[in-house]
Amino acid sequence: MILDVVVIKTDDGVTAEIPSLKHCECWAHDEDTVLDKITELAAFYLHADEKKLKLDKARMLDNKSIYKLVFDKSTL
Repeated sequence: MILDVVVIKTDDGVTAEIPSLKHCECWAHDEDTVLDKITELAAFYLHADEKKLKLDKARMLDNKSIYKLVFDKSTL
């Protein structure tokens, strides 16, 4: 299964959200930290082991980066 992760750089930090998971969003001072936080939050929402989730950068548009959160739904 693949879910989009939207990362937006703002004046005061970086936000990340997974639009297909309701209320799955977070904020941090830098992109690496926000990616760690959103992966941890996604694992919580999906009742999954965080180590089984993989993030791949798909594209970048202005101040927005799109990542793909990839995991095997059958192993959750």
